[in-house]
Order: sequence, then structure tokens, then C-alpha cells
Amino acid sequence: MSASPPSLSSVPTVPSAPEAPDSNKRTAALAMAALGIVYGDIGTSPLYALRECFTGEHGVAPTHDNVLGVLSLIFWALILVVSVKYLVFVMRADNRGEGGILALMALAMQRKRGEEVKVRPVVITLGLFGAALLYGDGLITPAISVLSAVEGLSVATPVFEAYIRPLTVLVLVGLFLIQRHGTAGIGAIFGPFMLLWFLSLAVLGVKELVTYPAVLGALSPLNGVNFFLANQGHGFLALGGVFLVVTGGEALYADMGHFGAKPIKWAWFGLVLPSLMLNYMGQGALLLRDPNAARNPFFLLAPDWALYPLVVLSTGAAVIAAQALISGAFSITQQAIQLGYTPRLEVVHTSAEERGQIYLPGINLALFVGVILTVLGFKSSTNLAAAYGIAVSTAMSITTVLAYVVARERWNVSRAVALPVAGLFAIMDLSFFSANAVKIAAGGWFPLLLALAVFTLMTTWKRGRDILAQRLRSSSMPLNQLLESFGDHPPVRVSGTAIFMTGNPEGTPPALLHNLKHNKVLHEQVMLLTIASEEVPHVPPEDRVEVIRLEAGFVRVISRHGFMENPSIPEILKRAREKGLQFNLMGTSFFLGRETLIPSKKPGMAMWREALFAWMSRNARSATSYFRIPPNRVVELGAQVEL
Repeated sequence: MSASPPSLSSVPTVPSAPEAPDSNKRTAALAMAALGIVYGDIGTSPLYALRECFTGEHGVAPTHDNVLGVLSLIFWALILVVSVKYLVFVMRADNRGEGGILALMALAMQRKRGEEVKVRPVVITLGLFGAALLYGDGLITPAISVLSAVEGLSVATPVFEAYIRPLTVLVLVGLFLIQRHGTAGIGAIFGPFMLLWFLSLAVLGVKELVTYPAVLGALSPLNGVNFFLANQGHGFLALGGVFLVVTGGEALYADMGHFGAKPIKWAWFGLVLPSLMLNYMGQGALLLRDPNAARNPFFLLAPDWALYPLVVLSTGAAVIAAQALISGAFSITQQAIQLGYTPRLEVVHTSAEERGQIYLPGINLALFVGVILTVLGFKSSTNLAAAYGIAVSTAMSITTVLAYVVARERWNVSRAVALPVAGLFAIMDLSFFSANAVKIAAGGWFPLLLALAVFTLMTTWKRGRDILAQRLRSSSMPLNQLLESFGDHPPVRVSGTAIFMTGNPEGTPPALLHNLKHNKVLHEQVMLLTIASEEVPHVPPEDRVEVIRLEAGFVRVISRHGFMENPSIPEILKRAREKGLQFNLMGTSFFLGRETLIPSKKPGMAMWREALFAWMSRNARSATSYFRIPPNRVVELGAQVEL
């Protein structure tokens, strides 16, 4: 499963203009590009999914009826979860074209003026925890995909058994090292490579399918029903293995903003779904012919001469799946920063043409360490499969709830329509969640613990920023009161422009008060700059900057940005100048506040969370570098604040 939009290929963004006559060619090109980003995770599931249904901790015996039953469940899971839930329903919930769980959360939080907001705290909690779960997925998916591919070597000969983990680590090291260089070049080959991968899946499946065409009877849902009746509780637990075939379903929605819904649907129905089902049916036919093939049915589909090329091809597909998760983690972190749930981190734009291509060194290092430790700790893809699924099924359940909120609150869909549809999806989600819940003790605790840690960090940062803003407001004074005081005691004015950054568009920045107190001067022109993040992906350029002229040479500038955008001071000042604001940058000084945070017993947060917030604040990237402020024009004024 992918996170929010993994923008890693140099593909064009979705056009907003009316479709051109050659729109079908453009859609086909976008569908090809989507193969390399959207379908990397779900496309590599055949490496391990069916194997785990029969050999995993809760696997069933590969008998004739069980094979047909599991294949039936796989087919209907792909139809109901991916085709119906995501492609037909969830992808309708686009936040100005963008998808993903944070974009869905932001859409669910949007309210018209005067509307009730009781649901907002619940929406925020669900959205943030769902986003946190995706980081756990970002560790497990690269590990399990690459491990499963390299384990194909052991099918050829046991000699390679001792080299599987070292080779996996070597592949992953190379993958994380190339992140700093961007993915525009290699991204161009992802689509064609995955096209070859899916065609290979289909060919391998057909080769075995023609020897046992009766396996196609598994398409009947009756086989799935009979499977549950025959295996009862054990059969229900086997859903944990079946769920592995849909773990990439969230990516279809998360990448919608980059490719558009139509190309994603074309790729799914035209190639991905048929190729996956042909391969699963081929693996099933192999098991009916040779139940011992359950140890690794995917690689045993290949003839002996094709085994090593298939390992290479599988490893390439696994790397692409891992790349999508890494870029997804970058993207979702960027969204969290702009929405105010994560400290400022270094964001490097790796492409001058594609603004969605970003690289976050801190996140890359954290993922690298986490993935390597995951491989070394779990040792095999089978052990990882025991931990895989619980985080993804939880995130899918959250998506269902948020989509229901959007349908009711934003689209005014009646409860009589929205509730049955959401209820059907919730039953599927909770069934998979329940089947995966038994994995918690066997390793499922790992992604849940990671998600809980990330959730704690995000909520602590957001709450800490709110408390800090309250403390600063209480020690500040209304701007109109300050301006009125100038009538009786006008300050000494000096030439030039002073820019004070403030998160409160109404009050007086503390740095301004400190400057008056200590320097006892005021510049001829004072600009109060507020950078506001909106609950939409992008703000139109013409609406980004608002200039409000006040008295006494004061000007308030409000810059609005979407959660998919990085604000830049040079760009903001350029747009302010276009709005008629006159200033000379060489005669402009930026005054920033730097607060030293002191945990206290005042009402707000627990002491340990206040200490955590203070630590996060100290390690956050400075406003100077994050907002691209000319460093030689910056003056910082410090203050101590008790939390």
C-alpha cells in the first residue's frame, strides 16, 4: 500500500483544461506511467500472497477445495475492495484533484462558515493515525517485496540461502542512496518495466492455466462460501493471507492527484487486474497439480531456464514498489508539515519541472535504518507476512469512515444511501482487520507501535504549537492598541522595511515588541507577514498573497498555501510587489522570534509531552532556511516561554 501521492516519475500532471482530441493517447500515456508508481505494491503481491495462504501460520492445506476457495476469495477481494470500493466510490472523494488519507482528512474537516464542527476532533484523530500507519507500511513493504524477490534464488538451489539477507540489504542500500539524486531519470523507465512485469505475470499464469483450466471455476463465489463452511474459524483466519493481495489498494487513491482517476482505472481494468488474476489462477493450477509447490508457487511457475531472469525481474519490480513507498513517505511528510502536524524538515526539490518530486534527507535516513533493521530482525518474507496486514487493514477502515463523513457532510448524501454503502465496505474492512488482528503477537505489534509513536509525535507537535501560540498571545497586545500608543509616544523611525513573521494575523508579533523594547526604533515600513496553510492541496497563484494596508506605515501580508506546496519568501515578496507593495530587498530586514521552551506544570500537556515538544522544536529546521529567507537579512530575537 502506498502512502499519499508518491510523486516520483517525471510524468505530466493531470490537465485541468477540457480534453483534447488526442485525450485517449494522453490517458494511455498516463496509464503507462501509473503502472510504475500506483501498482508497484499490489503488483508484487503474487510473490508471496498465495504462498502465505497455504504455508503461513494460519495457512490451510493445499487441497482441491481449499485451493479453489482461496482463489475465489482472492478474486472477489480484488473486485470488491479495489475495483468497487476504491475505483468506483473512494476516488470520488478528491480534494481538488488530490487523494490520500491526509487529503481526505482535510476534505472532511472543511466546513462552510457557521457550520457545526463537532466531528472535527474525531476526523483529525482518525486521519492522523491513518497517516501514521502508512509509515509502518513504508518499512514493511520494501522489506517484504525485496526479500520475496531475492528468495527466488533459493528455489534454484539451497546454496543461495545464506546470501538472501545480505543481497536484500545490498539492494536496499543502493535504493536509499539514489534518493538524493531524484528519480526523474529512472522514473521514466518504471512504467515500461512494470508493463513487462505484468505481461510476465500473465504469461506465467497462462502457461500453467492451460494444463488445468478447471481452476477457473474458482471465480464462482460459491467456492469462497464453501471454503468458510468447511474450514470455519481456521478459514476466517486465512483471510489474513488473502488480504495480502489488496495491500496496495490505498495507492490507487493516494496517487490520483498525480495521474487522474481515468488513467488509473484504465491501467487496472486493462492490464493489472487481468494479469494478477491470471497469475493467481496459474499458481492455483500448479498447486492442484503439485501441492508441494506451496513452498513458493510463484517461482515454481517458471521453467528452469527462466528462473534466474525471473528473480532479476522480480527484484526490479520489488525495488519499484519500495520506491513508491519511500516517495509516498516523503509526500505525506510534506503534507503533515504544511498542515502543522510535523516540525519543519529539510525538503529538497529534485526536479525543476515537477514540483511533486521531493527528497527529505531526515525521512530517508529514518526509513533506511528502519527497513534494514526490519530485514535483519524478521529475517524472511514469511516472518514479515506475519506482521504485514494489520496496519494496512486499519488504514483502509479509516479511509471508509472518512469517506462516509465526506459523503454526509460535504456532499449531503442521505444517510439511507451513504450508510449501506459504507456499511458494506466496513464489513469487508473489519473482516480483514479481525483476521489480521491475530498477527499482533507474531509481529503485527511492530507497525502498530511505530504508528503509535508517529501519531504521538504529530499530535504532540500540533498541541504544543497551539499552546505556544496561546502563551505568546497572552503576553502580546492587540495591534490596534500598539498603533494607538504611537499617537502619544511616536517611536524613532529609521529608513527601510522590517518584516516580522507572525502566526497570528490579528495580534502584534512578540519580535516586534522586543525590537521596540530593546532597540527603541521602528522602520519606515513594517510588514507583518503571516503564512497560512489551507486545507486544500493547492491555492491558485492569484489568491496566494493578500496585502492589507494599515496606518502608521504598517502593512499586513497574508500568504496562503496548500498542503502540497512549500512556501517561499522570495516568491511571496514577488507577489506582494505585484499587488503594489513597494520595498527594496537590500534595505529590508527580517525579524524572527526564537523561543526557548520550558516545560511547566501549567495546564496544557503532560510534562513528558512538553519536554518532547521542546526537543522537537529545538531540532526543527530554522524558519530562515525552510522559507528561503536571505540569511544575511535576518535578525533573531529570543524569548523564554513556559509551556
